[in-house]
Amino acid sequence: MAHQTSVPFRAGSEGYASFRIPAVVGTGATASDDTATDPGSGASSDSGPGSGSATDPGTLLAFAEGRVHSAADHGDIDIVLKRSADGGRTWGPLQTVARNGTGTAGNPAPVVLDGGRIVLVHVRSAATATEDRIRRGLVSAADARRVWVQHSDDEGATWSEPREITDQAKRSNWRWYATTPGHALQLRHGPHAGRLVVPANHSIAPTFSGDNGTEGRYNGGHVLLSDDEGANWRIGYLDSNPNGYINANETTAAELPDGTLYFNTRNDSPAPGNRADAHSAPADAGERLIRPFRPQAGLAGPVVEGSVLHLGEPDVLLFSGPADPDARALMTVRASRDRGLTWHPAHTVDGLPAAYSDLVRIDAATVGLLYETGDFSAYSTITFRRIPVEELA
Repeated sequence: MAHQTSVPFRAGSEGYASFRIPAVVGTGATASDDTATDPGSGASSDSGPGSGSATDPGTLLAFAEGRVHSAADHGDIDIVLKRSADGGRTWGPLQTVARNGTGTAGNPAPVVLDGGRIVLVHVRSAATATEDRIRRGLVSAADARRVWVQHSDDEGATWSEPREITDQAKRSNWRWYATTPGHALQLRHGPHAGRLVVPANHSIAPTFSGDNGTEGRYNGGHVLLSDDEGANWRIGYLDSNPNGYINANETTAAELPDGTLYFNTRNDSPAPGNRADAHSAPADAGERLIRPFRPQAGLAGPVVEGSVLHLGEPDVLLFSGPADPDARALMTVRASRDRGLTWHPAHTVDGLPAAYSDLVRIDAATVGLLYETGDFSAYSTITFRRIPVEELA
């Protein structure tokens, strides 16, 4: 099967100097990451949102940060969206989902609920609130990173007014704060089925003499949980230890078939490799980890965000991210058949520059990869690629 690609976002177009931080979800029944389908038969179960099938992927929603003036991580930044009704082959017009005046609205973390509602958690901060200044404690609470949520009941065509949930989602002594990036989860299995799970990260104030808070060891990971479809939120597990060895940063999650949660994180500290992972038992469902994050040297790559997705059927866990050990390049999807213990390359896109990515199940036969790439810069486009499941399993 030929690999089909499309480009929903291109730097320097549609009123934005740059597009970054991709996230993608699908509303079809086979789009969730626990799809109970048989790729060989083309049949689809109605266990996920919507009523799609292998030939009806529902609507794909590709989110990004639209950066108005430059590629900088701060400034005038909106959350933008493009929708696809044909499985990512073509995309509709650009929509602005969240705007914070001339400040920043970013880190989109979308999830499609069983009933079809799309919940979007994201963060906001003042235009002048750089990550460096926030981590040094030089930004007021009002201008620092704050957490918001909104929803859509019509497959992303229109959106509710955003509602702030900072008091529920962020501790007062945290400095930097970011959700995901990439898609969030609604649990399908176990005693907490229906729970929303949004991985996130934060930084704490320095605890060692001479530090200023920008050091990687002050990164920490946590998760946001909601048991009422996003009406109320609380903080689940907390992995925040300035040990200078593993310090969770941008984190992604997948639900395994028995209800265990698998978390994979970017690690900026000098553990073996730049990835770490952890599990949460079905009885806990994100409330706590079985053990703290540990190195995952089987996923060689640079310091960068990645995405995980469980195929459901077959029982395969996927990870997307650059595979060059030193540079943001060589976008690759890797696969694990042992719950993330070991990994092998399953699909290499190409050798071009590449950075952030997100994975989505389109239908019984296809996975979608939304990723940053370009001929000479990883940030020239956000491209979408359709990949046959048979290559990944």
